[in-house]
Amino acid sequence: MVSWIAVGLLGLITGSFLNAVIHRLPRGISLLNPKRSFCPGCGKTIPWHENLPVASWVLLRGRCSGCAMPIAIRYPLVELLTALLYLLAWGRFGMPTAPVFWLFLSLLVAATFIDFDHLIIPDEITKGGGVAGLLCSLIVPGIMETGAWWQGLLLSLLGASLGFFLLWGVVELGKLAFGRRTIRTDNPTLLEITGTDAEPQLIFGEERIPLAELFYREKDQVEASCAWLEIDGERLQAQEAEVGLKEGALILDPRGVTYGERFWPYEGISELMPLRTEVTMITMPREAMGFGDVKFLGCIGAFLGWKGVLFTLFAGSIVGALIGVVMMAVTRGRSGGRIPFGPYLALGALLWVLAGPELLELYTNWVTGGGFFLLLRHPSL
Repeated sequence: MVSWIAVGLLGLITGSFLNAVIHRLPRGISLLNPKRSFCPGCGKTIPWHENLPVASWVLLRGRCSGCAMPIAIRYPLVELLTALLYLLAWGRFGMPTAPVFWLFLSLLVAATFIDFDHLIIPDEITKGGGVAGLLCSLIVPGIMETGAWWQGLLLSLLGASLGFFLLWGVVELGKLAFGRRTIRTDNPTLLEITGTDAEPQLIFGEERIPLAELFYREKDQVEASCAWLEIDGERLQAQEAEVGLKEGALILDPRGVTYGERFWPYEGISELMPLRTEVTMITMPREAMGFGDVKFLGCIGAFLGWKGVLFTLFAGSIVGALIGVVMMAVTRGRSGGRIPFGPYLALGALLWVLAGPELLELYTNWVTGGGFFLLLRHPSL
């Protein structure tokens, strides 16, 4: 009983730390400076008695004691979720395997909430987690269902490589098949680039997209034709475009804006004097998924091996597809923007950790004669 209480408390404390990771990491704020938690509204350093997992949120009624800024309910939920996952892993594995999965589940929680908020999974989680998975497989080879350290390391390397290159292949094939999308309108539609120098945004009709989400590759471009262009207070006409290019060709790439022979870096486009024009057609690059997902599945493979990778990708894709269909039905096809895939990969990995072999057995019993799935289920392979 004492061990269960200790594990639950450890999960709550870790969940509190993960809240700091989720807030700070994508914003480039060091986890070590400032050392103490602070209110993002008033900057007040939070004393220890106001930073108790779950309890402080309840006692403070979900508000900062300094500025009364609401504290999102996500904070106690992350703490409770982490504690629950720690207890489930403890009950399923015990020592010495459970601590490895505590680390892995913590990575899943952090990646999920960061991806939901920012549509990214930081390298500190994917690359750092991959290295941690290799080391854990070396030290505790039992997570790879083997007793030899070198077999644990090899199986971890195999899982990481399979996860990375499997999803990398999906991304590359998706780029070839669906790498560009063209939007046409019946009437000239306003196109703008505004925002800040650090985070410029493209606005086209109801679309509002950070440019960083469009340019995953150096060769990616946004292309449009326009009769005129206003940029930083200057108005240019299509006839001023360079001979040899399509008349009025407007090109946006990772470096900046090109119109004819003129070029402007994004740093030169101020928020007060944005780029503005009207177009009836625009072609934008797109990816099947972000490259962070590729590295994330590699990290998952380092902890779960090749069987866990295949299960994670299969389960995550099924759940993601079902949720996507529901969202399309609810919004009647109007749900725009990117949908993060990382949380679904995290869910697939979580299912494998907590009940993978059992779920696989149920599936193979349902799909008769599933020799491939029986191979996955065999403990000695």
